[in-house]
Amino acid sequence: MQRTTVHHDDPAAFSAGLRAFFAYRDLGVANVTGGGFGAHVIRAIPGEGAKPDWHTHTLGFQFVYVLRGWVEFDYEDVGRVRLEQGSSVYQPPGIRHREVAHSDDVEMLEITSPAEFATQSVPAPQTAMA
Repeated sequence: MQRTTVHHDDPAAFSAGLRAFFAYRDLGVANVTGGGFGAHVIRAIPGEGAKPDWHTHTLGFQFVYVLRGWVEFDYEDVGRVRLEQGSSVYQPPGIRHREVAHSDDVEMLEITSPAEFATQSVPAPQTAMA
């Protein structure tokens, strides 16, 4: 049985994760959903720039909402987009994408299903700028 789960802001709760230039704060959703969903806050590590490698994720759902700052992504279907505070993006399953740049103060909320998923490096799409 799932329980109501509450997490309060805790700057010390950030740790390493998928990308070395970001820190991640788990919001406890994976634990209460048996790994069915994940939710975490991602923030930039100041002075660490993006490493724009094309990749895909093996998951069924990925949603990103920018809490502050800005981030730029390339997507194989729509090209480069800049997301700023209040912007969001739904990334379809298996979409080739890369994070190109971000502000030193960027913070994003990311929700995924499942919580844990594989990431694969892939070649750039033929229509994308390298």
